[in-house]
Parts: sequence; C-alpha cells; structure tokens
Amino acid sequence: MDQLKGFTFTPQQLRMYGIIGSVVGIYLTVGLNVLTGTKLFSFIGSIAALFAVLWGANAIRRICSYGLGTGVPAMGMLCTGMGCVAAVFGLNLAGRFGIEWAGVIITLIYAAIFGYVVGVLCNKVMKFNIPIMEEGLTDGAAACTMAILAWSVTISGSLSYNAIIADVYNTGFLALIFILGGMALFHPFNANLGPDEKQDRTLIDGMMVGGLAMIGVGICSLVTLGLAPAMLTIVVGFAIWYYFYIWYFRLTTRDAAAVVGTGLLPPSAL
Repeated sequence: MDQLKGFTFTPQQLRMYGIIGSVVGIYLTVGLNVLTGTKLFSFIGSIAALFAVLWGANAIRRICSYGLGTGVPAMGMLCTGMGCVAAVFGLNLAGRFGIEWAGVIITLIYAAIFGYVVGVLCNKVMKFNIPIMEEGLTDGAAACTMAILAWSVTISGSLSYNAIIADVYNTGFLALIFILGGMALFHPFNANLGPDEKQDRTLIDGMMVGGLAMIGVGICSLVTLGLAPAMLTIVVGFAIWYYFYIWYFRLTTRDAAAVVGTGLLPPSAL
C-alpha cells in the first residue's frame, strides 16, 4: 500500500475486521500453543489485538468528533474499564457452564451489550445527546474487551479463566494492559484531532501504539512464559512499532502545513 496515498474504511468494515481478526487470532494463538505443546505462538494474540485497536480507535474517533476534545482520554478509559470487567466475566461464565472454548464469543457478546447499555445511560440520563453514542460505545467496549483479552492471552498463553486471573490480574500486569490499551484507543484521536484530522493518520497512530503495547506485554510474559516466547513477542512488537512509526511520520509530513527545523529546545524556566 502507498503509505502517502492513505486509505479510508467505513465503521462497518472496521467492525468486521476487528471482530474476525481478534476472534480468529485469539483462537489461533491458543490452538497452536496446544497443538505444539509450547507457548511460542502467544505473540499472535498481540497481533489479534491490533485488529481490535483499529476498530476501537475509530469508534473513539467517531464519538469524540462531536466535540469531546478534553473527553477523549476519559472515553478511552471508560471503554478500557468496561473491557477489563467484560473479559473476565465472559471467561468465567463460559467456564462455569463447561464451554470454555466459547469464552471469546460470550465475552464479545457481553461486552457489546455492556457498551450499549452505558451508551444509553450517557445519552438518555447524562444527556450527552450524541447521535452515535450507543453505537460508538458498543463498538468501543467490544473492541477494547477483545484487545484486553488478546493481550492477556499473550501473557498467559492460555484462554483459561484461572490462568488469566493468575498470570494477568493477580500479578498486576493488568495495570500495564489497562494503560497501554487505553492509550491505543484514545491516544490516536487525541494526538491528531483538529480540522486536519484524517482517518488514515489517526488509525496508523493506533497501530503504532499497539506495537508498543505488544512490547510491553512481551516484557510481562518474561515472568509468565519464559525467555523464548517473550522475546519473540518483544521482537515482533518492535518490528510492528517501527513499521507503523515510519508510516505515521510520513503521514504527518504529508498533512503538515510545513516541516521546519526548530533547533535545540530552550532551557526550561526555573
């Protein structure tokens, strides 16, 4: 793809890519780990998360385009918080009914309902009066939940509720996922909003942060999975971050009114 020519996706396309990419990626991660008897394929979970990041970052972009300038981080944190709850609820429910394999689907459905209900409360009770609030939070909550679940699978190498609780929640690694996940969702529009904001530049920024998140969860998995799977995640994450960093830099120079050298920054005031 021509990095300067850019691209445009409809919300429906990104929703489809986000659902299929994240669900298939999570199942592929766990399936390959089980088939090979290793945890080497855990890095695929973070690649699956990138599809959810695209979906979720665009959802936040759409909601906050209605004038929520200072509310962009809050909207991202709201979706991330819903994701942290929905991820464990869905896996726990699947485990209790003895259908652990269906945990991803149950989690996705619950997250979408969760987001829709919160969207209704925002519009009808809190009077945000944003026409796409319900749709946007349905997308945002579902996307963030799938991203959190995918990163959790990268750290634990498993889709088991008990394994994810032990490796992600009890270790405190959820805090890193919460911050990096929220950043991947809200930072793209927060960094690019304004009259010259373009979808391609905003979403590529999200992919860049998604690469950083992959490096972060790879470092966490040094503790839970060991050196080889963790280093594979870190190396692939760095490659993804670097690729999209270069792409993002080219898009910013494309859209900038001018690119000038400013020299060294002045000394800070005491």
